[in-house]
Amino acid sequence: MTKAQSLNAPATANLGRFGSGPRAWMLRLAASRRFQTWAARMPVFAGQARREGEAMMGLISGFVQSQCLFALIELDVLTRLSHGPQSAEDLSDARMPAERMELLLRGAVALGLVRMAGDRYALTVRGAASLAVPGLSEMVRHHKVLYADLADPVAVFRGDGPTALARFWPYVFGADGAVDPGVTQTYSDLMADSQALVAEDTLRMVDFADAGMIMDVGGGTGAFLTALGRAVDGPRLHLFDLPAVVPGAESRFRAADLTARVTITPGSFRDDALPQGADTVTLVRVLYDHADATVRALLAAVLDALPPGGRIVVSEPMTGGDAPTIAGDIYFATYCMAMGTGRARSSNEISALLTDAGFEGIEVPRAPRPFVTSAVVARKPG
Repeated sequence: MTKAQSLNAPATANLGRFGSGPRAWMLRLAASRRFQTWAARMPVFAGQARREGEAMMGLISGFVQSQCLFALIELDVLTRLSHGPQSAEDLSDARMPAERMELLLRGAVALGLVRMAGDRYALTVRGAASLAVPGLSEMVRHHKVLYADLADPVAVFRGDGPTALARFWPYVFGADGAVDPGVTQTYSDLMADSQALVAEDTLRMVDFADAGMIMDVGGGTGAFLTALGRAVDGPRLHLFDLPAVVPGAESRFRAADLTARVTITPGSFRDDALPQGADTVTLVRVLYDHADATVRALLAAVLDALPPGGRIVVSEPMTGGDAPTIAGDIYFATYCMAMGTGRARSSNEISALLTDAGFEGIEVPRAPRPFVTSAVVARKPG
């Protein structure tokens, strides 16, 4: 038996395991423990073997890494380090003794958020930048709900339900789902805090300057319209969302000195007709909360509400389609499954839904940060 045959022996015991052809041969080699051991010792293969091993360890430890981040946020470690380098003793308190804080800080170093500075720790550029991300801390903290559901990930992927995350976002079930003021305030605050980057990128992708009236459907307490109103002087603004969010929206528009430009209509797009009069309708982080049937009905309602030539703008995180991405096809896709009502879609899928609804002239602007949001724009014929 030659060395190559010896290396491949464990895998070739079942030649049908990976099919036939050169690609199958490579896969059988990769699946051979003997080949892996040999490759790790050979200079020409050692680097690749190490990178693949590290990548696999990243997959295995991903959940633990996210829990380390959660602990750093929950204990305000990064915020406290923004005042300057500190030791584990400086950062320890009744919640976390110094020796345990040392372990957490070393984990933060491994994550690239913190660096060692002698016997103290300091923020890296990545750690400092994380403090500037709107809503990051709140988003990480609310992941405790998602983590609880993912204790049985197979059940989430099967759609066994009900899930804790579905109870956290009751608005997706329509007006009847969002009646508790406390719950409404919780999800409204989180949506608004995390909306800043989405609004920023949407305004980079789409020019709203020539719009007469922009209606944001499902816009919560008006975070997107507020950002739009501050950036673009001309258009009138119209918010359509559940009655429970109206007081928060009124307060937000008043603080931004936009009240004179804004109309607020309470209602549920699942149950009520959309108001007429807008020449641009925005759906910002709306479609992925809902199943296809609900999305089709909503797009038909938007088409009916727009005048001929009117425009629809869809902005939300999307999957990668033929090139799956970590943000779209792992994080947001799994999150939507845990919510139990919607699903993350690719720009092609959203374009197809818009075409089926009767829209034309579909455009997909280049997204500056696809992991934040992407956009699809279309017009009503006429």
